[in-house]
Amino acid sequence: MSTATPGAVRLRTALTVLLACGALAGTALTGAAPAAGAQRAEQLAPGVDYRDYDLDGAHGTAHAHLVTVDLSNAHVRVDLLHPDAVAARATVSQLADERGAVAGVNGDFFNITEAQHPGVEATGSAVGPEIAGGRTLKAAVPRGQRFGPALPSGATTEDVIGVGTDGTARLDRLSLTGSVTTPEGTLKLRGLNQYALPVGSIGAYTSDWGGASRARATCGTDTSRSAPCSTDTYEVTVRDGRVVGTSGSPGSGAIPAGTTVLLGREAGAGELRKLLRGEAVRVEHRTVAASGAAYTFAVGGFPVLRHGMPVPGLDDSASAVRSAVGIGGGGHRLLLLVLDGDPAYRSGLTVAELAAALRDAGATDGFDLDGGGSSTLVAREPGEGVVSVLNHPSGGAERAVANGIGVFSGS
Repeated sequence: MSTATPGAVRLRTALTVLLACGALAGTALTGAAPAAGAQRAEQLAPGVDYRDYDLDGAHGTAHAHLVTVDLSNAHVRVDLLHPDAVAARATVSQLADERGAVAGVNGDFFNITEAQHPGVEATGSAVGPEIAGGRTLKAAVPRGQRFGPALPSGATTEDVIGVGTDGTARLDRLSLTGSVTTPEGTLKLRGLNQYALPVGSIGAYTSDWGGASRARATCGTDTSRSAPCSTDTYEVTVRDGRVVGTSGSPGSGAIPAGTTVLLGREAGAGELRKLLRGEAVRVEHRTVAASGAAYTFAVGGFPVLRHGMPVPGLDDSASAVRSAVGIGGGGHRLLLLVLDGDPAYRSGLTVAELAAALRDAGATDGFDLDGGGSSTLVAREPGEGVVSVLNHPSGGAERAVANGIGVFSGS
């Protein structure tokens, strides 16, 4: 078979135009169609449409599931799907049903395993930043600590796709800015609810983290996820602006509201050891967007398409089942694209082909999400109380994931 270029990826669908809304009334979703099943076009809700179609890739035929979201519709919005804790996982269908979403797709790559650190608990938390309902839940781990395929040129773990308070979707970068003010001076805060902290740093953990052990945060280095765990760590618990507890090792268990646990490694641990019970400590943190925009929702991954052009350095050899989100219509249209994991289509697409597929679907900007066994697209038929999984997850069943993108419809 000859190798196809990204631009050669073609949408092979018998549906050239989405059916009119009136013709869609009463159409039932039946879950994932058989591998050889008919292609469909359905309206999930006003401003939210679904279709599926075939794609020609270098390694075979892939099958795509696409939900198009009209953000200019006043009754449509998107937000982060996430468990009750940053350090937790759940299936996309569970997250969507709990929130009443009409559709949803899996989100960021996450801390899925700790085989390289025996005895250390995998946290299940995401690589990049998370903003839900306008509130920052976490910041990004160091680049060398991420899970997922190699990043293209210029990409970082701080890259996000989000929807701003102005209702416009965009690609952006969210960095953490924070401080720990003590009687001796001000220390820089370099982590917020992250499964990995930079070497020599201090990170903050709040009630959003959950009850998982914080031990993973001191394992690996900024350039090597598998490097040994640090033996030089220290924790300080701050409540109502005062130090109320200290520990020589990372702890676990739920963190009460209004309480912050400061965890330091190496030089950061040395600074925290100077703090005594009862001393005044002020912890401040927020994420700042490179664009200056304020976000109601944001999730991590990495860019694959900007201004209609593939970003430099996209992989064009490794093919896999993938998930992605595109932006069109000047930031007022989202395209949620998930490949099918049925054995007949499991050859998938390369990242470069994925960028081309998003562009062919009408996106000017595109963002890669977690793929493989995580790739899941769910939707709820009008009148039904629960969602159905529309694609075939490649593992044979839904995988529990760190987060996702939820589509909501209503007043």
